[in-house]
Amino acid sequence: MKEASGNDFPKGLELAAALHVSLFLIGVTWAFGGNADWVRTPISIWGSLGILITLASILPGRRHARFRGTLLWSLPLVGLNILVALSCLTPGLRYLSYQGGSFITGAHVPWWRPSTSDTGLSLSSLWLFDGLYFSSLNIALLIWRRRVIRKILGVAAVNAFALSVFGTVQKLVDANGIYFGSVKSPQTYFFASFVYDNHWGAFMILMIGSCTGLVLRYSRGSRGGGFFKGPALAGIVAVTIMAITVPFSGSRACTALLAILLLVTASRVLPSWIRRVRHDGPESAGTIGVVVAIFVLGAAGLWYVAGDVIEVRVAKTRDQVQQMHLQGSPGSRPILYGDTIAMAKARPAFGWGMGTFPRVFSLFNTQVSPIDHIPVVYHDAHSDWLQSVSEIGLVGTILIGLGVLLPLRSAFGALSGSITTSSLTGCALVAAYAWVEFPFGNVAVVLAWWLTYFAAIQYLRISATILPEGARR
Repeated sequence: MKEASGNDFPKGLELAAALHVSLFLIGVTWAFGGNADWVRTPISIWGSLGILITLASILPGRRHARFRGTLLWSLPLVGLNILVALSCLTPGLRYLSYQGGSFITGAHVPWWRPSTSDTGLSLSSLWLFDGLYFSSLNIALLIWRRRVIRKILGVAAVNAFALSVFGTVQKLVDANGIYFGSVKSPQTYFFASFVYDNHWGAFMILMIGSCTGLVLRYSRGSRGGGFFKGPALAGIVAVTIMAITVPFSGSRACTALLAILLLVTASRVLPSWIRRVRHDGPESAGTIGVVVAIFVLGAAGLWYVAGDVIEVRVAKTRDQVQQMHLQGSPGSRPILYGDTIAMAKARPAFGWGMGTFPRVFSLFNTQVSPIDHIPVVYHDAHSDWLQSVSEIGLVGTILIGLGVLLPLRSAFGALSGSITTSSLTGCALVAAYAWVEFPFGNVAVVLAWWLTYFAAIQYLRISATILPEGARR
């Protein structure tokens, strides 16, 4: 069935939105996942082009009802911008000098007044976030052809595959830094261009989710020999290689998330495979056998390539569990969470200011090194949800939550299709992971999350307008 464009925008604007966000993701992922200080400003500048594309879609005037409805999704994020702007009017910290030393302490701020502890940090954090968000929102605003969305997700998958191969080769040659040792990494378990293994793992969960959706989409149109000539087989190989890199990177938590993602996918695919074998007989059975063989070979390759890494991480996990048992304590993480909650309770409504956690947390940190009794330094709360409440308060966190829920509301009761369900499963797993880790502390993960999310929602909306129930892909 031929797709209707569904909008009255010039094709050039649609192309600009697709090219911009695709190049954005490629650039951010190869630039250390956006986690090097010097790349933040160029990333923010490129993200500003996405904001300009959003404004260009508004300026011409009257648009169709679906466009206006989509634009309403951004209202909570507009509210967040207003909240951060107001917070810059009130300082949240006092700076004191005593005997030649400089100290900080919390300023008295009424509960109803937004404030920030560092205006520069808040504004730069907001600038970066807006660029990532609106560049991704443009998918839902301006793109009304499913094949364009598939191409965006395809570009993202190819980029993730290239990073996976690069990271694997880099790991196999025992590089002592990123880009084969040319850049020293502050983390031992770096992978590809990403500084932190858990950030790489979260990024892979998103990419494998959307890539799996593409594979399932194209496999339905491939029967017999067509399966081996179409993109589905290449996609399965790519997913297998990408999946291997998650445990190979050393990320234990994301390896567990990957297992959940694959189990959810298998639960959806197996019934259709059984029906296909019953209907088509040996032809489909042979195709499915090839797919199973690829995954078996992938599992064998995983152990061959990453067996040592897996054994080391399993041993470390065992040691940590034994240590916690001997100490009768779950370790430092609950203390960190408790200190972050104390920071959030001090200003529950509007927080201490966007992006200011590293600056303010020292006032609430209760952990010191047992060796030299120097306070342990934390740049992140290792819980994105708790850190969000501590920085922008319950109001700001709810606004971001509404920015997620409003688009999802349009899909309630209609969630179907492999691309949508697989992509949203990846998004849900990473969002859940953010309760106990900080995947959204990585710029590439934030961009990949919003891109995948809006692509999945928009793909479903387009399918709902041109396909009958039960025929959505």
